[in-house]
Amino acid sequence: VELHTGRYCDLFNNNKKTKSAFMKLKSSAFFAKKIGLHVHAGHGLSYQTAQKVSKIKYISELNIGHFLIGESIFVGLRDAIIKMRELMDKARL
Repeated sequence: VELHTGRYCDLFNNNKKTKSAFMKLKSSAFFAKKIGLHVHAGHGLSYQTAQKVSKIKYISELNIGHFLIGESIFVGLRDAIIKMRELMDKARL
């Protein structure tokens, strides 16, 4: 199952409170994993929001390709991927 992270990302990008939206993602991921589903998440993710969502241990995959391609225009695809990977790995420690 893929969780839609758009609401969380919109709130984050507009400097609004994200706790409720984040907790909904976390509890949804927990429930999906509990009933045996593989949990993915995506839509609107950026470096900052992907790092936070990466902290949800029940999510096994983030769909971040659209962001990475857009970011690669400014920094190159290799650097965009390396930065995202480092942020995600750091979040999982």
